[in-house]
Formats: sequence, structure tokens, C-alpha cells
Amino acid sequence: MQHAKLGRTAIELPIVSLGTWAIGGWYWGGSDDAESIRAIREAIDLGTTAIDTAPVYGFGHAEKIVGKAIEDRRAKVVLMTKVGLRWDDPRGDVFFETVDAHGRELRLRKNSRPESVRLEVERSLERMKVDEIDLVQVHWPDPVTPIADTMGALLELRTQGKLRAIGVCNYDVPQMEAASQALGDVPLASNQVKYSLVARRAEHDVLPWAREHGVGVLAYSPLEQGLLGGKIDEKRRFPDDDGRAKRPTFKPENRAKVRAALLRAVEPIAKRHGRTIAQVVFAWTAAQPGITSVLAGARTVEQVRENAAAGELALAPEEIAAVAAAFLDLGLDLTPPVPRTPGLAERLASRLRRAFRS
Repeated sequence: MQHAKLGRTAIELPIVSLGTWAIGGWYWGGSDDAESIRAIREAIDLGTTAIDTAPVYGFGHAEKIVGKAIEDRRAKVVLMTKVGLRWDDPRGDVFFETVDAHGRELRLRKNSRPESVRLEVERSLERMKVDEIDLVQVHWPDPVTPIADTMGALLELRTQGKLRAIGVCNYDVPQMEAASQALGDVPLASNQVKYSLVARRAEHDVLPWAREHGVGVLAYSPLEQGLLGGKIDEKRRFPDDDGRAKRPTFKPENRAKVRAALLRAVEPIAKRHGRTIAQVVFAWTAAQPGITSVLAGARTVEQVRENAAAGELALAPEEIAAVAAAFLDLGLDLTPPVPRTPGLAERLASRLRRAFRS
């Protein structure tokens, strides 16, 4: 597994890190906890030694599973979690509405108030049964709480030895500048942003700024929820309670264009290296200037094995250029998704209840 230094910190990350959104069981219709624990341990053994999680992934469930998985190998792991999204506090701007595994309707709110940040870190330490978290990231910008107040709380927790490094997620350049200024002599470690072959906005501002200022960048959704894995074509139908049914990139005409580009430009490279399309896409993403690590979601041993192998794949410059060129002008229709379907919460709750009973 190749490694890269995280910004100006002393932390080193594998270029492919383990994302645990699916392990939380929420949104995806449940997960098998025993299999998730085996998958996490296999990932660590294969060199995927950085784990990215968050309290909101399964509303605490993912962090508990991560804690169980690493209890006998904490020293081998770079542990990354987040603060700033609350479902159990009425304060803050509503981010979106959802339901949990028990069918309860929840409102997720952006809340980066200092007292909330401190509480979230304490709860994460307890769930994962650790004394220190390597990287704590602010999950989304809070439009109400001053960035300096949030960074101040994180600096206090760092002084107390409860976290090693401070990062952010989904921050634009002015917000990164504000966070960096508020941290003073402590470096802003990272910004976690959405980045993939079909989501390259970060190349215009976030990535150049991060490179100039020594801030690491973690790329999430590198496969665009499976779209870039090469197995989803325009004929597949998604039920209304599957989030991908409402994503612009998953419109049938977009799927057809993406799949054609993958088969034309990526599949020949994959065959040449004896790899899968998804592994080439991971390797391409990790090779982009400014990207420190790619977050690869998994909840089975087979998935983590495939993801870990991508961390050993080094593409030639002409291969990287060929993949980029194939996706440069696809002409995807990325207009906003259709309005939320009436009764979605009820159907999603029913689906989740069935999944967790099985």
C-alpha cells in the first residue's frame, strides 16, 4: 500500500482509506455487524490502516463497530471521525430529514457550537473505546456558529490529548482560510471533499489552495456510489427509497454516457494491469495533484480486498491522461433531482425495519 503525509501533520495515510458510511447500516438498508468487523480487520491487515467514520453513520452505530474491530490493534490504525451533524439536539440549521433503523423520523442539523463539539468528541471516544482520536473533522460548515469558535473548542480538546489533528469537510476556500487562521500555529490538517471523475469542482479552487498551503485532501464518493465501478448501466431501475434514484448522475442517459466512457477508456487499462475498473478509478483519483487519500467504502471482506489492491496500483502518466480525457466533456445532465416523493420516509422506514429484522 502506498502512503502519503497528511498535510503538515506527522500523520501518514494509506492512499486508500476505509470509509464506514455503509457499515453504519443507515440508508443502505442494514448491514451485518459481524461481517463488518471482519472486513475492518481484514482492511487493516492488508494495509488500509486509516478508518474514516462519523457519529451520524448509523447514528453512533458505525463508531461502535469500528471500536470493536480495532480493540486489539489500535496502534496500527489512523482513526478519523467528525463533529457537527446532530440528530439529537434541536439547535442548528436543518440539513435534511431521514429515518433511523427503527423507523424514527429524524432531523439532522448543522451544529458546530463549542459545547456540542466537545460533547460529540467525548461520545465518540466512548463509542470507540479509545483515549485519543487521530483526526477530528467538522462534517459540514455551520452557517450560524463562527468558525473560530468551533476551532477554539477543537484546540482545547487537542491540548487535553483527546485528538491529534484538526480537519474539516466540505469547506470552500474562504472557510478553509478562516479555519487555518483560527488554528494559529496548529496546522489545518485536511479538508474532506466530494471528488471523482464526474465531480471535479474541487480542481478549480479547493485542491490548488490546499496544495499551496500544505493542507491534505481526502476524497469521498470516488466511485459516485458505484456508478464509476462499471457495473451499473442505463437499464437498471432504482426504487424510490434508494437515494440514487434522485441523484442527477444516475439518470439513465447519464449512466449510459458514464458506462460508455468507462468501457472505452478505463476497461483497457484495467485489463492491461489485471485489475478491475473500480481499482483503476481509485488509482486515478489518488494520483490527482493534492489528493492525499481516497475514501473507499466497504462492508465485506471481498470489498476491502479489492479496495486495498487499488492502493498498490500506480498508473502511468499517459493512462492518467487518457482516463481524464474520456470524462472531460461527457455532457452529463446534472440538473437538480426531482422533488421528494410523498411517503418516502414511511417507505424507507419500512424497508429499514425489514432489513434489520433479517
